[in-house]
Amino acid sequence: MDHASVLALHDRDLREGARPDGPGARVERGGGVVRQVADGHGWNGVLWSDLDAADADAVIAEQVAFFTGLGRDFEWKLYGHDLPTDLGQRLTAAGFTPEPQETLMVGEINELALDAQLPDGVRLLAATDPAGVDLVADVHAKAFGTDSSRLRARLLDQLAADPYTVVAVVALAGDEPVSAARMELVPGTRFAGLWGGGTVEAWRGRGIYRALVAHRARIAADHGYRYVQVDASDQSRPILERFGLAPLTTTTPYVYEP
Repeated sequence: MDHASVLALHDRDLREGARPDGPGARVERGGGVVRQVADGHGWNGVLWSDLDAADADAVIAEQVAFFTGLGRDFEWKLYGHDLPTDLGQRLTAAGFTPEPQETLMVGEINELALDAQLPDGVRLLAATDPAGVDLVADVHAKAFGTDSSRLRARLLDQLAADPYTVVAVVALAGDEPVSAARMELVPGTRFAGLWGGGTVEAWRGRGIYRALVAHRARIAADHGYRYVQVDASDQSRPILERFGLAPLTTTTPYVYEP
């Protein structure tokens, strides 16, 4: 895999050429940025920018004014190769709060080692209805210690509006939900995004996360996608590297709360 060309393709397809990621969302282009504007439980933020030292501060101020006018928190999704090189410092100075840095990892599906299996006694359930979505959201809350109400609402909206663009799955030990993950299949691109893979603490270290990665990647291949991409934490990066995914750059969410 040619890392530079795949990163350029990722930027073109998923950032500069971004499509709304669910119903009630729209993508707007202009003024040096591509941003998504969504409803109350959707994602609001800047996906891509083409800035330099001369205009960066003014464009940042414009985005703050725009989203503040809507009364919405928003995120500036900053990648390690974005310009100007001090854009993160400029965002912080403008009142944004950086969240933990992650690594953008991409793998060509037909080159990945997708033989990971679930441990004995664990099975997968596709979350295609409200009951399944509740299981995904509940596992997410337990695994990450965060509120999952927006995730629940967003998944329900996606499944109702276009079920072929999202895959959500729960791992069950007997009837106990112990892990969950989702995947977004972006129409018109070669990328499937793996998101939200999390396992409750008592079940970590048994290979369930690996099995969920392999399961989703196989589904992406069946749908004709060439690459899977992940915003990987420091914990998941070594696992993904063993599959064959490669780090391409970093990504850091900068969050602004009016």
